[in-house]
Amino acid sequence: MKIKKSGGFTLIELLVVIAIIGILAGIVLVSLSSARNRANDSAIKADLSVMRTAAEMWAIDNSNVYTGFCAGTDAARAIAGIAANGKTAICTDAAAAWAAFSPIYNTTDICWCVDSTGTSKALGAACPGSGVTVCP
Repeated sequence: MKIKKSGGFTLIELLVVIAIIGILAGIVLVSLSSARNRANDSAIKADLSVMRTAAEMWAIDNSNVYTGFCAGTDAARAIAGIAANGKTAICTDAAAAWAAFSPIYNTTDICWCVDSTGTSKALGAACPGSGVTVCP
């Protein structure tokens, strides 16, 4: 009389399936990390764009002068939004111009800049210090 074996999986089959699932999970986690960085970059750029709009409204309300904008509540709100994304923004204003800078996640040495001339661009270097009122 033959004994019938139960129809289960062997240990080798289970290990192969677990290894394949582990490899796929690793690929997904790497993809999610870069997507998260791109999302944070977009949020930082959006906060800086809002800052540009707020600066123009500030100038309209203050006889076309930007002095004091960076200390105002609109700039502080945008800077706080950037800080929530883990980066530090720098805002500098003068009577005739203003600029704001923030590092972004793409690489460690890229800074995003917006200013009173309407410029919104990535700088190929780290962010400049305070006192700069135009994107270089």
